[in-house]
Amino acid sequence: MSIGIPEIILILVVVLLIFGGKRIPELARSLGRAKHEYQKAKDAIEKEAKDLEKTIDAAASKPEDK
Repeated sequence: MSIGIPEIILILVVVLLIFGGKRIPELARSLGRAKHEYQKAKDAIEKEAKDLEKTIDAAASKPEDK
């Protein structure tokens, strides 16, 4: 089941009626900023996970002193 052109047009009309023409650009900017912040946080977590993996690999490859 996919969304066709008539459904998309109906959704856009409803959004336009609910929010008005002046609020839509503001909402789009807010969504863009939120997406950017989400991507930035996701990249930071991925980098931290890679650093942790490197640390674990380095610790595993060191010979243990006994």
